[in-house]
Amino acid sequence: MNKVGLIAGGGTLPLEFIKSAKKQGDQVVVFALNQMALPEVEREADRIYWLDFGQYAKFMFLLVKERLRQIALVGKVDKSVIYKDGQLDNDSREGLESLGDRSDYSILEEATRRLAQVGVEVIDCKRYLSHLLPGKGVLGAVTPAGNVQKDIEFGFGMAKKLAEADIGQTVIVKDGAVVAVEAMEGTDATIERASSIAGKGCVMVKVSRPQQDMRWDVPTVGIRTAEMLAENGYTALAIESARMYLLDRDEFIETADASGITIQAL
Repeated sequence: MNKVGLIAGGGTLPLEFIKSAKKQGDQVVVFALNQMALPEVEREADRIYWLDFGQYAKFMFLLVKERLRQIALVGKVDKSVIYKDGQLDNDSREGLESLGDRSDYSILEEATRRLAQVGVEVIDCKRYLSHLLPGKGVLGAVTPAGNVQKDIEFGFGMAKKLAEADIGQTVIVKDGAVVAVEAMEGTDATIERASSIAGKGCVMVKVSRPQQDMRWDVPTVGIRTAEMLAENGYTALAIESARMYLLDRDEFIETADASGITIQAL
């Protein structure tokens, strides 16, 4: 039996990771982020520790206590916490101050480097989550009309440029124009903001970084995304095949089909 650690952020992806790892006979020790991780992870984990974001010293103590040599970073992290007073311990604050910038990539690369210094490897989550990577093509029953396909292809190119700049990984387009781009506020807020600007008929495109490190911050869409697209009158969602996770696939596609939304992986 292999023992693996998991830093669990928000959403259901950490639950998928735990269940898949246990099916493979592995033990999962979870470090769940307060006010981000779902309470259900406590039921699924072999052992769990609840931590505030920024409790670096306590986290390192627990790594040693558990004798972990491998760990995964899974789930959504609200990066705005780095701006809250008193959120970070001294080690975390010094680590951030040493960075040239506070982009997601820089923060995660620094975290990975620090873990390697104490003999802990950040693993590629595909070991347990490869079944969630979508293949290329239209995934549901709704095929895109010509104008929608043009928006999908236009948005895909723009989203790649956004991701390369490490600003965000989601672009909303309509009629050949960018309506909104994702930054620190997250995908859900971007969906609603674009709808308030351009109304119904928007197309959402979400991609990975050009040099996506599959060990961390892999883009993910789930049933909540499909529900929000339906509620806000979207026409299509385009995602990147084999380089991002699609959760609750059957329910996701059923929700999209019922609302006339094209789901396409490029």
